[in-house]
Amino acid sequence: MYRALKEAAHPIHSLSLQPLDDQVEKTIQTCNVTHLFLKKDNAFYAYVSIEEVRNKRLQEEDIVPLLENHAVPLSETITITPERKLSIPFLFQILGKQLVLIKGEAEEYAGYLTREELLIELFQHSNTTSDFLKMMLSSIPRGIFVVDDMKKVVHFNDTALSMMRTTEEKVKQHSVDDFFHADIIEHVLQTGETVLNQILVQEEAGLLLDYSPIFDEENQINGVIIIVQDLPQVEEMALEIGYVKDLNRDLNAILATMYDEILVVDQHGTLLRHSENYLEHAWSEDLHAIVGQRIHDYSTMEQADPSLIDLVLEEKKKITSMQTLASGQKVLSVGNPIFGEDGIVDRIVIASRDITETTRLKSELRETRQMTDQYKEELQSLKKQHHQSLSPEIVYGSKKMESVMATVEKLADFHSTVLILGESGVGKELIAKAIHDNGARADKPFVTVNCGAIPEDLLESELFGYVKGAFTGADSRGKVGYFEQANHGVLFLDEIGELSLHLQVKLLRVLQEREVSPIGSVQSKPIDVQIVTATNQSLEKLVKEGTFREDLYYRINVIPIRVPALRERPEDIPLLSYTFMDQLNRKYDKSFHLTPEALQVLEAYGWPGNIRELQNVIERLVVTADAELIEGEYVRRFLHPAESSSSSVAVTEIMPLKEAKKLLERQMVELAMERYKTTTAAAEKLGMSQSAVSRKYNEVKKYAKNHNN
Repeated sequence: MYRALKEAAHPIHSLSLQPLDDQVEKTIQTCNVTHLFLKKDNAFYAYVSIEEVRNKRLQEEDIVPLLENHAVPLSETITITPERKLSIPFLFQILGKQLVLIKGEAEEYAGYLTREELLIELFQHSNTTSDFLKMMLSSIPRGIFVVDDMKKVVHFNDTALSMMRTTEEKVKQHSVDDFFHADIIEHVLQTGETVLNQILVQEEAGLLLDYSPIFDEENQINGVIIIVQDLPQVEEMALEIGYVKDLNRDLNAILATMYDEILVVDQHGTLLRHSENYLEHAWSEDLHAIVGQRIHDYSTMEQADPSLIDLVLEEKKKITSMQTLASGQKVLSVGNPIFGEDGIVDRIVIASRDITETTRLKSELRETRQMTDQYKEELQSLKKQHHQSLSPEIVYGSKKMESVMATVEKLADFHSTVLILGESGVGKELIAKAIHDNGARADKPFVTVNCGAIPEDLLESELFGYVKGAFTGADSRGKVGYFEQANHGVLFLDEIGELSLHLQVKLLRVLQEREVSPIGSVQSKPIDVQIVTATNQSLEKLVKEGTFREDLYYRINVIPIRVPALRERPEDIPLLSYTFMDQLNRKYDKSFHLTPEALQVLEAYGWPGNIRELQNVIERLVVTADAELIEGEYVRRFLHPAESSSSSVAVTEIMPLKEAKKLLERQMVELAMERYKTTTAAAEKLGMSQSAVSRKYNEVKKYAKNHNN
């Protein structure tokens, strides 16, 4: 075989670069071989392809650099000597080289062959062809069939026969149509296209076949090679691929949900993958466009990630680095090495965060503070409005309260008797004070009397006063009553419905006669007092029951003002909440804030105690809260579920519908147990079985315990 290769070899044409040959350009242009061998100091050291350097107009000083640039070292060739035996490993060595050198008997190069020429020579010798082809095919762990352009099987390996459960004789005696997909073979021969992953079931053998064309030297199709795999192996590979795909999907899902920028690079700084969120200002191009490229070339950082990469590679441990963008933004980056099986760092995961922006919690806090500022601005704006300026202590933004304050404003020019109606805690006394402060009597006294807080036997003397010696135990100097104290001003009689019938008569006389008689005196004193009364009861009902004089009712009910309950004006709750919390923050030098969800929880509550209850809850939150940012779930602990709005479900955040149903179910069970005490009664009201209520109530208690811990 060696002799045949030597005879087929091209002669060696050489060119010396040191010293430089005189006829360099002529040699390049006229030599009739494909490759030219270069010498230095009379020794071969490299070769060049004539096609790469020929047909160029060269100047002599450009010749050496040109040849050097295109030179391939002789170490990239393989040498065949007379003693060398041709084996499968040696053949695969040949396949990895462009040129094969043939050495002569005298240790001199006798010629060379290209890789393709050598293989042609090997397969042109029938005995050698059979031996080599059999060795090559038997060494491949897949079944291989070679079909020529006449659709005849011309070669195969033992693995292929085993997988097809057939013999060499049967393959030679039958057409390929009996074994394979005839239509696919015809398609490959006609189009030159490769067809992959074709399943074939033959004699209960499940196989996966790939069909690929074979081309000759003129690029003409002259056959098909068929690769056969057992389906059990394919199934195992498919499972492994599926597992890898699942891991890849999970990884992509994790990267998509990461708030920080996550980069995965190799040891050269080449970007392999990245998270969906990334620092746009840190890169001159979209990160999607630079996958597979060195990130250093696209970074806008003054100290870019590659410096971090170098540190990780050098230290072989996690490195934290502060970096600055060209925009001036500060970025905190952490590089984590990933080691290969050889202990060398082959991946680096870089997590970066723009620390000029706050974290998610700080962002939420900032949003809450912005909302607080918004309420503050809205409050200030409302105070600047005409009606709001009537009383800085009365905080509102609702239409209903605006109507109330409009009535207060109209009373400024009059001294009419006013009856303020409303539930306990709505701020009736503040309304009375606003009537005084905005009326013509603003610079005169404003006297407040709670008729329900003073015993009846003392209330008369407190209201009307008494003279010296009026009764046993009386002050020797006598006492001026509230009516006289409020002379020319405003007297506010709160809880007027608690006044006894006896005192109602005396009050009616004062209102009619505009004079008051102290106890023990026979002389009346004229007074000029504007009377403002208030009650949380229905005076009409008391009149019907005979506990309140009808004539007094009509006397005090000249200008009725009804103050709406807090549940009737939920739009005022955020403003009031801000006001109370701001007052407490200022008082105790704190910085508490309510989240949007917390405000929604407060708005959804019924507030039976009205503004007074809201103020108490806000103070309780400030005193007990561990964090400055007060969440909705924490607020719920201080509100009685039975008083929450029953007309609708308060939605305070977006969540999966399934989770929302569980939350509503938990709240309904908890409310039913609080109201009906037993699982049997709760189950009847909820339309559930007693065992289901018992089980779910245990879940409620477990959830509450875990949440509180």
